[in-house]
Formats: sequence, structure tokens, C-alpha cells
Amino acid sequence: MKNMLLSALRTTRGKVVLAVLIAIAAFQLWLTIAAPGKISPDVDREARRVDVMVTLGFPPERFHIQKFQDFGRVSGTRENSVQVRGVNVARLNALARPYWVRSIEPLETGG
Repeated sequence: MKNMLLSALRTTRGKVVLAVLIAIAAFQLWLTIAAPGKISPDVDREARRVDVMVTLGFPPERFHIQKFQDFGRVSGTRENSVQVRGVNVARLNALARPYWVRSIEPLETGG
């Protein structure tokens, strides 16, 4: 088995596969590291659930709305932002993780 892996890495195809796997792992690591920085410090981390405004770099489409529904109730959109209510604070990093999420801010009262 070990010899088979080593011989595969000596081929161009094996090197390409290894490079792709490393790139995918690096991208996933970057998403995980970048997620907390997208969340505003104004979001109440002491609460159990929060209402947030998730900003994207573009107007949200149906796909994005459906993904946000996994985290809470989508109550509306405004330009490049989506209002998501009742988000479990423990899942904020997961909500911020997609590369297309730019920032997460607390939802203004009455907003």
C-alpha cells in the first residue's frame, strides 16, 4: 500500500491530485479561520438566540435564502442583506463561514 502511494505521487496525475486535495483543505481552513472576523462585536454573544443582518457582496438569490433558513427564520431582504431571526449564538460561526457572507451585524430593533 505504501509503495503504491509513493509510486502514485511520482506521476504527474498523482501530483495534481495531491495539489488539488491540499488546495481544498487550505480553502476549508481559510473559511473556518475567517468566519469569526465577519461577526460584529456588537452581536450579543450572551443571548441564546439573536436576530442578525447578514450582508453578502451581491443581492441574495433563492439559494442563499434557503441556506440561511437552516440557521433561523428569514424575515426579509434589503439590497445585499438578509434578515435572519432566532439564530442560535453557537451557530454564528457556521452562518459566517460561507465565502459569500461578508458580515453579520445585529438586526436593528424594529428592523
